[in-house]
This record gives sequence, C-alpha cells and structure tokens, in this order.
Amino acid sequence: MDRFGELLRLYDGYVASYRSPDGSLPEMMALKRRHTDEVVRNAEAIAVGEGFSPLAAFAARAAALLHDTGRYEQLRRYNTFRDSDSVDHAVFSHDIVAEKGWLAAVCVDPATAGAILKAVLYHNRRDLPPELAGEDLPADLALLRDVAHTVRDADKLDIFRVLENLVATTDWRRDRTAFWNLSPDDRPNPEVVKAIAERRPVDYQHIRSLADFVLIQVGWMVSGLYFRTSRRICRDRGHLAFRRRFLGEIGAGKAADEVCDLAEKSLG
Repeated sequence: MDRFGELLRLYDGYVASYRSPDGSLPEMMALKRRHTDEVVRNAEAIAVGEGFSPLAAFAARAAALLHDTGRYEQLRRYNTFRDSDSVDHAVFSHDIVAEKGWLAAVCVDPATAGAILKAVLYHNRRDLPPELAGEDLPADLALLRDVAHTVRDADKLDIFRVLENLVATTDWRRDRTAFWNLSPDDRPNPEVVKAIAERRPVDYQHIRSLADFVLIQVGWMVSGLYFRTSRRICRDRGHLAFRRRFLGEIGAGKAADEVCDLAEKSLG
C-alpha cells in the first residue's frame, strides 16, 4: 500500500466536504490547501537533506499533510483563522485527525501514529516539551522530535513564502488586514529586538508595528529553524534578503539591520 497516497486521498476527501457545488473552495481555504502542499514539499526536502529513515520520512510527510486539518472547520465555524478569536487550530487539527481514524485506516502502527498526532498538536507551540531536547533519546522520542521539528520548520519556510506573496500582490500600505492592521511607519519595538538578539521567543504582545511583524520571521532565522537543511533552504530561497530589503523600505532602521546580520550568521 502507498500509505501516504491513501492518506492524501482521505484528507482530500475531507477537504472536499467544504467545496462549493462547482468544486471550488472558498478563497481562504484554497490558500490553506496550497499551504499544506508546500509544507509537505518542504518536509520532504528536509527529510532528504537530513537523511531520515523511510519511517521517519513518511511520518514527517504525514504530519505535514495533517498539521492544519482543523483550519477548514475553524473558518467555517468562526469565520477566522485567528486562534485567539476561535480555537487553537493545532489542538483542533489533532482532535479531528484522531477522530477520523485516518492513520489506522492506512495501517500506521500505533507508535508512529502517536508521533504524527503529537507533531500535529505541537506544531504551533512556542517550545516543544523538554523531554524532546537533546540528541540521545529513546527511539520513540527521537522519532517524535524529528517529526515535530520537521513540521515546525516546514511550516515556517512556507510562511516566509506567504508573506513575500502578500507584499508582492497587495497594497499593503493601505490594506493592512493581512498584517494585523499594524503601522508600516513605526520603528521596531526594542523589546522585540532584544528578544531576538537573546534568542528568546518574541512575546506577541510586544508586536506593535509592521517592522515587528517582519522581525518575528527574521527571529525564526536566528533561532527558530532546527535543521541545517531548513536553514540552507531558507538561505537559498533568499528569504532573509527579501526581509532585509523590505525592512529598509519601511525605514525600520539600524536595529532591524543588526537583527538581519545576526540571522545571516545563523543561516551560515
């Protein structure tokens, strides 16, 4: 059995339930479906680059496919993708996948299925559980660590693409909806810059400008990409160079440029 192909068939059957009679998905759902495909591609590239075993590579692809399953029902039910105004989409996704029983249906053993489900659950958390830190882990925890980090890295790599597409295709100075209605004219919050420089997660309450919004992603390049392959992909795709130029365009100043310098060193 092509387990991933069958899992994809079941997943797309679920997504089809949100399609209109003409077969189309609402625009925001269609964007999420494309995002899912891109995250799967990124996960595949990471698995190859890091030399994953066939089992780990399958689990990483499966978790990437399933990580945003709950987004469709979230949008239908709450008309938003903002978790703070609705539900934690990772928990929602985990629960839907578990309820559907897709992993058992494609003959995934319970231990691997557990790693995939937990990777879905953990993909938007600020930090992974401490028991997944370190290199010398039992096989089950090592699998979960690798799969969870793959989904988190693959997700970030596509979020980089999404921001660049928004900048290229929207009048972002006038329509700020996609950027949390943040001002493009204010300098970065020093608290955001400090957190990134200290390799700490940024407290989202400190995000007060478009510069802060963009610097969150630069912060991921400093300390948020786990795998060497992920950092190479980020560098090769020019994601940092784009943000450096954009931050300059909005006048983010010297502090933003220094954060970009730090990211450049981290990416290698």
